[in-house]
Amino acid sequence: MLWVAVGVVALGFLVALEIAARRYGLPGPITNQVLEVIFPPKSGFLLYASMALMMVVLPRRQRFIAAGSAIGIDVAFLLVRWAVGTKVTDGHPFGNGALWVILGYAVIAVTRRTGQERVLLLKGVGLGLLLVAGRKAGDVWLLITSKTRPAVLDQYAATADHALGNPSWLAGRIVRATGPIGAHVLDYVYIQLAVAAVIVAVYQLRNVAVERRFPGHHLVRTFLVIGILGPAIYMIFPVVGPVFAYGTGAFGTGGPHWAVANLWPDTPPPINTPHPMPFDETTPRNCMPSLHTAWATAIFVHSRTGPRILRFAGAFWLIATLCATLGFGYHYGVDLVAGVVFALTIEAALRSLERGWDRSGIQLVTFGATVFAVLLVSYRYMPMEMAKHPWVFGPLVILALTSVVRGYVRNIKLWAPKAAPVRQPEPQPEPV
Repeated sequence: MLWVAVGVVALGFLVALEIAARRYGLPGPITNQVLEVIFPPKSGFLLYASMALMMVVLPRRQRFIAAGSAIGIDVAFLLVRWAVGTKVTDGHPFGNGALWVILGYAVIAVTRRTGQERVLLLKGVGLGLLLVAGRKAGDVWLLITSKTRPAVLDQYAATADHALGNPSWLAGRIVRATGPIGAHVLDYVYIQLAVAAVIVAVYQLRNVAVERRFPGHHLVRTFLVIGILGPAIYMIFPVVGPVFAYGTGAFGTGGPHWAVANLWPDTPPPINTPHPMPFDETTPRNCMPSLHTAWATAIFVHSRTGPRILRFAGAFWLIATLCATLGFGYHYGVDLVAGVVFALTIEAALRSLERGWDRSGIQLVTFGATVFAVLLVSYRYMPMEMAKHPWVFGPLVILALTSVVRGYVRNIKLWAPKAAPVRQPEPQPEPV
């Protein structure tokens, strides 16, 4: 019943976004996903990652069959496009095969499976489709933020960021000094965040096919909840980022016409009384909080229980994501602090939901939500005080972040299952 409820809510959310996108004359998430059945997909890597997530419910032999089928279908699509002279200019030349395999197993689950086998296979298919649908829904949601929030609050975030030393300006100069190699590495890490999440999730779900059930809590749940709740904050605190508000823009958007001035990353913004500023109708207002930071934090947290290489990869992805978000001018430092607090609060809530709410869980979630709200209120209504007294408010912001991290770590240790002591055999009486 829980999975049915989740499916109904997700479908209703997608339908609502589809209607909203149509109002602006653009295809919605459902239309975009249907088009990728035939046309070159814009998310080829993500489709294969979603198929890998679906395959955790399959026996080993069927996994090889599914992967081979996906590759074969993609080769067929490539040959047909080559024969008719179609050039792939907008999207990836692969990925259709993975989507066909996911949909094919949905049909198999309904027509060829029964009972628990059907339920398990449908859960796997739903998990894979939810990951792709979440990406499509996120793209449409970002469009809605740019259309419905004509004024942005970047001046407030940039002013408050003086308390942290304007880290985006510093990181931007460092990334530029590393040249194209450093920029390409960070760009790849930033773009392929979902693929990294699937790698960790597949490790967590590696025993599903044997145990015939999903674990109570895993990374995909955290990813989806962050993706659902995060965009709602965008509507409350719309921010486009320093590269757009204080730079020449990127990807052909933003730019001097809309920017306050061409300052990023060479000259930190001056401390002036902030006010809402109008911006274009194409740049997403997706900075506060930084969901890339929140997702990377979730990857790091869930990778801690894996082998050494997975722990190393999780730490690398978190550090590289923080460097990319700042170094490319996509976020302010205050965005990143809010993103970490946001992720740990959601993670604590989901873990408490799994194991049962107790006093420690309620206190941690309440404290995290309170810190998150205080941070946003401070950025909005106290940015001048934060900028004028950086040696006071800077440590206070870091202290607030550290307190949430410490509370989460302490609770995780409390919630960890305790090893039962080994019972010693009772001594036998010596024979007379």
